[in-house]
Parts: sequence; structure tokens; C-alpha cells
Amino acid sequence: MTLTLSDMAVDVLTCDDGREKTARAARHAAAWRAAKAAGQPIALGCARPPDQPARPTAPVLLDPRDVPRRRPHTQTGRTALLHALAHIEQNAVDLHWDIIARFAHVPMPTSFYDDWVQAADDEAKHFNLVCDVLEAKGSFYGAMPAHAGMWQAATDTAHDLLARLAVVPMVLEARGLDVSPQMIELFAAHNDEAPLAALNVIYREEVAHVAYGSKWFNWLCGQAGRDPRDAFHDLVRRYFHGALKPPFNEEKRAEAGIPPDFYWPLAEKIDAAWQPKGDKTP
Repeated sequence: MTLTLSDMAVDVLTCDDGREKTARAARHAAAWRAAKAAGQPIALGCARPPDQPARPTAPVLLDPRDVPRRRPHTQTGRTALLHALAHIEQNAVDLHWDIIARFAHVPMPTSFYDDWVQAADDEAKHFNLVCDVLEAKGSFYGAMPAHAGMWQAATDTAHDLLARLAVVPMVLEARGLDVSPQMIELFAAHNDEAPLAALNVIYREEVAHVAYGSKWFNWLCGQAGRDPRDAFHDLVRRYFHGALKPPFNEEKRAEAGIPPDFYWPLAEKIDAAWQPKGDKTP
């Protein structure tokens, strides 16, 4: 039986092993690209994704308040940081395949699917890069507890593609652009080459994922005759639980197509030192 792209998405989402999940993701992404290059594109289809992706028995998932505090200037703390990153990357694989299947009923250009297949393929690579580093350090993904709230954004926006684009790539993944330079500096300061190499790959490629979100968010707003900035503010206030936290990586956010007037008005109250030039917002 020939799988549709939605079938492929569900195949990834229902796999409960991280390494196998990412192997399926990479295999399906390669098949999608190869079929398109051969002039025989794979049909989108309409397979129903699960409400929650399948998960392994480990790591133990805790309420965010109960996850042990990481102390990044210790070896154990840096390993915990890498473990948290692996968890984020596994969730990102599922999020990108979920957007394909869950919103297959929304008419979108083929390039929309090209972008999210590519993003999911990148995230699968990122998960494996971080897992390889963990295993080289004598640990593994699942050895430590992880954040149980990672899928909440997907649940909250399961009914609205525009909201999904606003909250997942344009808020959560954009936050990754904000924190990556500090993580890179941390591992560089400890001359830890393997995680440093993985983090640099992830940082470089995550810009494109945020850009995919911004591109398609603006496209949908244009189709609906909505102002993108106002729509973003409305959707983030409704579906993102909490204020956006500076400091912001303004250079990389701009590279991804998100201007400062999208996120600064949503930022938590901050000291004047954090305000961008010319912004007098309290």
C-alpha cells in the first residue's frame, strides 16, 4: 500500500521509541523528496493524528515545577541540559509531523508541506546528534526526568492552524534562538567539543524553522485580510501561557522574519536596560 504524507505523519506520531521515531521521520522525508523529484509526488491524504504522540516509558515526565533544577556549571548539570534539549528535539519532530496531518483539511500550497517535512527531518537529525553526545558521556535519553508540558501548545492550538504557527515556531522555537548563544558559550567555556558541534548545527538550522512559521503565518493572514502583527498578539495572548521573556535574539529573529514589534509588546515587565532603543514601554 502506498502511504500518503498524512499516513507518514501518523506513522511517526504513533512510534514510541525515540531512535525509531526519528528513523521513520528521516525515511519518510527522503521518500517525499524523491517522489517529488521524480515527478510523482506523494498525495497528502487525510489520516487522523493521535491527540498525543506515543512516548517511551522513559524519561519520566514531571510537572515543570517538579523538574530538578539544572546547575550548568557542573558536569551533571550540563548533561541534564543536553537531556532537556533531546526532549525538546523529540517533541519538535512530533510537532512538525502533527502540523502536516492535523491541518491537512486546510488548503495550503505544496511548498507548505515541503517546509515542514524539511523541518521535521532536521529535528530528527538534531535529536540523534544530542543523543549521540549523551551516550558518549555515559548517559542516554530517558536517564533523567523531563518536562511534561511540551505538548500543551499543540493541544491548545489543535483547532487553529494560524494559532499553531504563532505559538509553536514563532514563540517556542524562536525562544530557542534566544537561548542557544548562551548554551554555546557555556560548552565552549568548558572546552566540550562534541556538544558544542551539535549545538552549532542546531542553532544554524533552527532559524529556518522559525522562518517557516513566520512565512506561512503571514501568508495565511494575507489570505484572510488580517494584520499579521495584530493577529499574532491576539493569538499569543489567547494560547500561550505566560509572557515572552527577554533577552531576545533580535538579529536571528529578524533573519527569521519576526520584527521586534511582534514580540516586545508581549514581553514580561523588564528593567529599562532591556528595552530596545526608542521603546518606552514599561
